[in-house]
Amino acid sequence: MAQQHFDRLSAIDASFLHQEGPNSHMHVGAVTIFEGPPPPYEEFLDSIRARLHLVPRYRQKLTFPRFETGRPLWVDDPSFNLEYHVRQTALPRPGAESQLMELGARIVSQQLDRSKPLWELWVIEGVEPATPGGAHRFALISKTHHALIDGVSGIDLATVLFDLAPVPPEIPHPDERWRPEPVPSAAEVLGSGALGAVRAGIGGVTRALGILTKPAAVLGEVREAAEGIGEIVWAGLNPAPETPLNVPIGPHRRFVGVRSELRDFKLVKDTFGGTVNDVVLAAVSGSLREFLRSRGIRTEGLELRALVPVSIRAQHEHGQFGNRIAALRGPLPVYVEDPVARLRAVRAGMDDLKKSKQAIGAEALANAQSFAPPTVLAQASRLNFSTRLFNLIVTNVPGPQFPIYAHGRELQDVFPVAFLPEDHALAIAIMSYNGKVNFGLLGDYDALPDVQVVADGIEQGLAELVALAKRRGGARRPVDGQARPLTRA
Repeated sequence: MAQQHFDRLSAIDASFLHQEGPNSHMHVGAVTIFEGPPPPYEEFLDSIRARLHLVPRYRQKLTFPRFETGRPLWVDDPSFNLEYHVRQTALPRPGAESQLMELGARIVSQQLDRSKPLWELWVIEGVEPATPGGAHRFALISKTHHALIDGVSGIDLATVLFDLAPVPPEIPHPDERWRPEPVPSAAEVLGSGALGAVRAGIGGVTRALGILTKPAAVLGEVREAAEGIGEIVWAGLNPAPETPLNVPIGPHRRFVGVRSELRDFKLVKDTFGGTVNDVVLAAVSGSLREFLRSRGIRTEGLELRALVPVSIRAQHEHGQFGNRIAALRGPLPVYVEDPVARLRAVRAGMDDLKKSKQAIGAEALANAQSFAPPTVLAQASRLNFSTRLFNLIVTNVPGPQFPIYAHGRELQDVFPVAFLPEDHALAIAIMSYNGKVNFGLLGDYDALPDVQVVADGIEQGLAELVALAKRRGGARRPVDGQARPLTRA
């Protein structure tokens, strides 16, 4: 048989395809703002074209086996056109950041075309200066299907597009021009599904041999996985409460950004204990408390559940494509009025979660799904994102704590964009970069016209904690960076 020139999607990646619907778009991305004007369009295209060999997945599209004999495959797109994926436009004057966020909301409201590689990159010129009298800036709005890449896999288009210095390094380019591999025949696609099943079976045999050769160690792992799955099942019997965040959604979106400083989060966690992520969840909890109260909902005794994605990628898997994530349910104690008590409640809940075996159970379920037929996998994926289990996604991705550049222009801000599963009207993504912690709030256009209330609440919740930390004497040096919300799109 000829050498295989296509890859089968992992079970988790395939589940993101199954979860997608007309109103639930499963792409992620970011609104990124750079200093100065954009490079000339053709020059920008040439720089991407020179680096695409480092991310071959971005020239590949999906193909689907007949009769659902296996998960979809990635194959080279013979009609790949870079100009289709990299687009340019300009903001109307004055080019306010609120207009940029509105444009970002419109872009992420459109589904990606599954007949082409699942990504787009928009070059936006005419963003207003950061300070009065300064130079206009430009932005990049990225949109990539979750099945293609996740935030911690190590390599994506942004990784190879950005540089560590203003002067970009010389990147070795293949001597030969890229030529797509032939599209696999129906027989090859069918055979790939069968081969995947055989490999899964071999994996089961290998596991059985491991039990025979190292029974104590392997059975201990099996026991932990079973206990973890049991904890997940038990958690599923305790559904998330009903809120205005869990209603039918449409295809259109609103997007809001909030700026804050990493040193503020570190000040609070150094003063009161916990982690930076605990402080993030505490600020989100305080914001949602005020949001619910603005909707006339009582918060006494109410704890929301956040779906918190965590990486289960082993060290040797970094740099590989595809998603290796598990989803845990983090506590959002909106019933707690005092900000410090709320932070302590979040910390206690997250500590309990880390001590539990839910992450082990989630990984076991992900591995078990690798052998699931597509129809069964489709049902399982819908269960994984059941509204009964969580109220909203809150994902926190650490970024580099030093400046990075594109075409010599320094990246100033990153506002990450998550996704909305069915019946979820809000998703909050957070990313730290070069001393900043920026929030991206994606809301359903009709269900969440007051998404700005949530953005303002995050600002206020963090400001309260910072003020209390300073009063406690936790600040050894002045901490003047306060969160600054952007105008609602």
